[in-house]
Amino acid sequence: MSGHSKWSTIKRKKGAADAKRGKLFSKLNKEIQVAAKEGGGDPSTNIRLKNAIDKAKQGNMPVDNIERAIKRGIGADADAASFENITYEGYGPASVALLVETLTDNKNRTAADVRHIFTKAGGKLGGSGSVAFMFDRKGFIQVSKDDVTEEQIFEAAIEAGADNVEDGGDVWDVYTQYTDLDAVKTALESAELKIVNSELVMLPERTVKVTGKDARSVLKMMEMLEDNDDVQNVWSNFDIDESEMEAFGG
Repeated sequence: MSGHSKWSTIKRKKGAADAKRGKLFSKLNKEIQVAAKEGGGDPSTNIRLKNAIDKAKQGNMPVDNIERAIKRGIGADADAASFENITYEGYGPASVALLVETLTDNKNRTAADVRHIFTKAGGKLGGSGSVAFMFDRKGFIQVSKDDVTEEQIFEAAIEAGADNVEDGGDVWDVYTQYTDLDAVKTALESAELKIVNSELVMLPERTVKVTGKDARSVLKMMEMLEDNDDVQNVWSNFDIDESEMEAFGG
C-alpha cells in the first residue's frame, strides 16, 4: 500500500469534516473554474474539467454550484475572480520531496503562506524543477472491495486499460496513464464496480522511508499545507508505515 494511497485514504475519511468547514467546496469550485477557463466548458473534451467535476460529485457538491463554477471559468460571470496556477517545489522533514499545487488570486499571499509552512516545518523551498522530475502524472482510482475479489478486479482493470492494481486496505487502488483515467473509470463502472474515488495524481518514481518523529513531522506538514485555502494538492515521496499513518489520522 503506497504512501500516496494511505494518505488518500486518510483524506477520504476526513472528507466529511472538510466539507463542513467549507474548504472542500471552495477548492473544488476553484479547480472547476480554472479547468473550464483553460480547456473550455465541455467535460467530454476537457479531461481536467471532467476530473474536477467527478471529484466535486464525489464530494457531494451541488450540481448548481458545479454549473456556476463552469460559467465563471468560461467567462459567463463578469464578477468571477481570476485564479492562477502556481506549483511550489521543495523538501520537508527527513528530506522528503514535496510538490504543492495551488490556485490563487493573490500569488504574493500564497507564496508567503507556503514559505511560512515550509520554514515552520523545517523544510526548504526549491526552484522550479527541483523535485518535479521525481514524479509522474498518473490516473488513480479507488474501488470498493465489496463483492469483488482480487482476481476479478485485476481482470476488470487490466482489460479496461489500467497499468496496475494494488491492495489499498479497504479499497483496490487502480493506476492508469494520465489520459486513460476517464476511460478506465467508465469501464469499471460499466462492470458494476463501486468507485470510491478517482483523480489525477503525481506519483513518485522512488520513495523515502520515514519513521517515528520524522514521520509525524512530515504528516503534520502535509496537513498544514492542505489546510491552506489556496493549496489544491500536495504530492510527496514519503513512505510511512500504515500503523503510523493511522495513528496520525486518528
